[in-house]
Formats: sequence, structure tokens, C-alpha cells
Amino acid sequence: MTTAHAPAAASSRPRLNIGQLAIDQLTFPQAITAIGELVDAHQGGYVFTANVDHVVLAETNTRFRDAYQKATISVVDGMPIVWASRMLDVPLPERIAGSDLILPLVKLGAERKWRIFLLGAGPGVAEKVGKQFQAQYPGIEVVGWDSPMVNLDAGDAQNDPIVARIREKDPHLLFVALGSPKQEVWISQVAQKLGPTVAIGIGAGFDFIAGTAKRAPEWIAKAGFEWLYRLTHEPKRLWRRYILNDSQFGVILLRELWKRTGVKPTE
Repeated sequence: MTTAHAPAAASSRPRLNIGQLAIDQLTFPQAITAIGELVDAHQGGYVFTANVDHVVLAETNTRFRDAYQKATISVVDGMPIVWASRMLDVPLPERIAGSDLILPLVKLGAERKWRIFLLGAGPGVAEKVGKQFQAQYPGIEVVGWDSPMVNLDAGDAQNDPIVARIREKDPHLLFVALGSPKQEVWISQVAQKLGPTVAIGIGAGFDFIAGTAKRAPEWIAKAGFEWLYRLTHEPKRLWRRYILNDSQFGVILLRELWKRTGVKPTE
């Protein structure tokens, strides 16, 4: 097994600090380039895509917050944060969803002969996606897929066998589809054991590609209402997240504005 490397340090590129998270000021093409450079550096590291739920969750979830603080690249996956960034004087150019990063990175990987490993989603989903990649992108080498049960409190007894299966294949890029906050915390737990492999959290990305979940039309996402589209399709699972938890984003934004202007929201 290759000797583990520490994740590469975050670059000095401009970042938006909102709540407990820092988000890189990148366009979509710049994000693809930055991730490609990270992979080609063979020093490891990981990539997260921050949305409103992440900003809110980082306020109270210490492990999630710590995972983000160690991320090599953090991009914005949420129009409300893009809009908020303009108010906070560090404008983020555009929304960069984790699901949207997958195919451009696979295409880039096909050109550069990367090996990729797919982790997560339901039984059979990653395998279906992997075979689709191999058919559509000659040159990409899908070296494995796995859909393990992950318990964030299980420690090395659980993580080491999963990591061993990944490291045996020595992938350049690891797509992780465990959902938040599990995927972010798990990636941070195993990052130093992944060696030169770069990990990226992609949420429901495999399900969207495989057709096992329906994604909002692009115009809805650009209008900032993908959350509402998903809520109407999965109300029992998502109502607490979007209605209760994410309502705290407004409070966090007001706090950030207060820190920058010195003027309390009630004044």
C-alpha cells in the first residue's frame, strides 16, 4: 500500500467566509482546473460543495465543521449563498453543484487517463454509473465501486477495510456519494489514509446519473428553488432540513453583515 500523504493545503485563492465555512471564489471552469491540478499533484486532498444546509449544519456539528476547515477546495452549491456573497463583498461567480462536477471531471479524467473509484449510493447504483462512464468516456478507467454501510462512530474497524479496497485500486479520484454530513465527515476521517487519491463529495450525484432520483430542471436550480423542487418530491425526508434547519441561514447572514458593518440588524 502506498504511504499515506497529508491532504494538500488549501490555496491562497480568495475565499468567502460565511458562518463557520470558507468557500473558494471560483468559476465552474476554474473549479474543474483546480481539481484537475489537485489530482495531478498526487498529494491527496478533498473537495466539498457548500450549500445552505452545510452553512447551518456547521454551526452546531463540530465534526462537520472541522472536516470543512481541512478541505483543500470548497465550492458553492447553492444560489442563496451566491446571492449572499454579493452582500458580503466577496462575490462568488456562480453555483457549482457537486452533481454538475462529475461528468466534466470524468471527461477530463478520460483525457488524462485517470483511474476513478465510485463509493456510495444504493446497492447497484455505483456499478451502473461506472459502466455508463466506461461506455461513454473511452480512456477513463473505473477501477472499482462500493456501497458500504458507513457509521461515523465505527472508527478504524469499519474504515480500514473500505480504505484498503480503495487503495488496492490506487485511484486518482474518488467520488463519494454518502449524503451530508456523512460523506464530509467520513472523507475527513480517512483522508490521510487515502494516499495520493483526491476525494470529492457528490451527494445524490450517482442517483441523478443512474436515473434513480430526479433532479430539478436547470431553470429551477438557477432561480434558487431546487430545494423546493426536492421538497415537493421527498417531503417526509426533507421537510425538517429545508423548513426548520435551513431557516437559520437568514440569522447567520445577518450576523455576517453585522460583523462587516458594525450595525446590528435591529438598528
